[in-house]
Amino acid sequence: MASNKMLKFVTVERQTPEKREAEARKADFGEIYREYAAEKAAEQAGRCSQCGVPYCQSHCPLHNNIPDWLRLVAEGRLQEAYEVSQATNTFPEICGRICPQDRLCEGNCVIEQSGHGTVTIGAVEKYITDTAFEMGWVPSIKPHAERAESVGIIGAGPGGLAAADVLRRAGVQVTVYDRHDRAGGLMIYGIPGFKLEKDVVMRRNAQLEEGGVTFALNTEIGRDITFDEIRDKHDAVIIATGVYKSRELSGANHAAKGIVRALDFLTASNRKSFGDDVPEFDSGELNAKGKRVVVIGGGDTAMDCVRTSVRQGATSVKCLYRRDRNNMPGSQREVANAEEEGVEFVWLTAPDGFTVDLRVTKADDSGAAGPVKGVRVQKMKLGEADATGRQAPELIEGADYVEEADLVIKALGFEPEALPKLWEKPELEVTRWGTIKADFRTHETPLDGVYAVGDIVRGASLVVWAIRDGREAADAILERFAAAQSSVAAE
Repeated sequence: MASNKMLKFVTVERQTPEKREAEARKADFGEIYREYAAEKAAEQAGRCSQCGVPYCQSHCPLHNNIPDWLRLVAEGRLQEAYEVSQATNTFPEICGRICPQDRLCEGNCVIEQSGHGTVTIGAVEKYITDTAFEMGWVPSIKPHAERAESVGIIGAGPGGLAAADVLRRAGVQVTVYDRHDRAGGLMIYGIPGFKLEKDVVMRRNAQLEEGGVTFALNTEIGRDITFDEIRDKHDAVIIATGVYKSRELSGANHAAKGIVRALDFLTASNRKSFGDDVPEFDSGELNAKGKRVVVIGGGDTAMDCVRTSVRQGATSVKCLYRRDRNNMPGSQREVANAEEEGVEFVWLTAPDGFTVDLRVTKADDSGAAGPVKGVRVQKMKLGEADATGRQAPELIEGADYVEEADLVIKALGFEPEALPKLWEKPELEVTRWGTIKADFRTHETPLDGVYAVGDIVRGASLVVWAIRDGREAADAILERFAAAQSSVAAE
């Protein structure tokens, strides 16, 4: 029977944590939502209906035990709530901040469907683990016994780190290889601080390192060490590189100075927040200050770019997207936040080349006659649904115009790098999209002892899916090791 502290959705309205005023939050990169107070978190958790078939749980990639930890929060049993939350999710405080709950757990909440407003699952999830860290309830990683087996993980993003956590807790020797100087992948260098403050990720990195995970940073596979050398050093290997190759634009002057990739722009901004020396930022090349910015794309990366541009002091920020608001892939919550901060969305528009400033002599080999001056925009309309079920955009003839811009940011999504070629491993099988072929349950590739997880298998996806893949691959590797030990014992 449900606790008498639950089922309050009829009398208690949905209330999210207080959001900082737009004018204040535009001035810094701090997270925009304030923390729940204990009584408010308990009150909101108590709105859960404790339904018999929890759609919130079934629509969570990790199948988190959401109703259980909501009930524990409502009853004031926060440490138990943390333990239940951590049992299925390696990084609940990160998922609570950046998961698109409006499309996953909260979007499928039963009381939302009945018109009472969804439970604020993400905010409570974040509150639980943040409180656990503050209270000292998060134990260090201490395996009961050390094991001889070792696993090499290529990529220190959420999938790789989730696998490292599971394996290290089981006593496996783990080395994580990454091309960057900090672990975290896009959580460090792709996602801005106003969505995920970096100390939250660095705290988890420190926990893993203190627990015995070895990080080989600034290590490029194929340059500093070969893929075969990693296989020779370890009993199993997990590929968790993510997808970093940006989709490109075509059209006149597409290589002009001032047209930049989203990831380059975001990485420069995040590095600056760490106090790094970033010449491209300081020179203005990857800095929106004082510029008219146009971002092309409609996903979450585009939202990160427009909101970062606002904080850097752009004079105007516009986002071009070829479909309408209802058909965009990014979070509607992020769109609303961006609009509050002054971003203008120009729906049903697509670029068709760029204009350049002919008065400025080109200073590079871009092939353009000068820096970008504007985007040639084609107006679109929505036609019949395409193979995905979404209405396909169609060109409106004769409705072109130029959108003035000093900085154009391409946020068109990401594709996998050609790993078989880069790593000189042609037998590493890939799909026609360039993603690695792997079993959808064990995540093992056709190469014996080699596993692959996250975006390098799925294509550009969510952090929560990468975490799930990493945990599942780690479990499959532990089963492999156990089977090998049983075989040896039987002999």
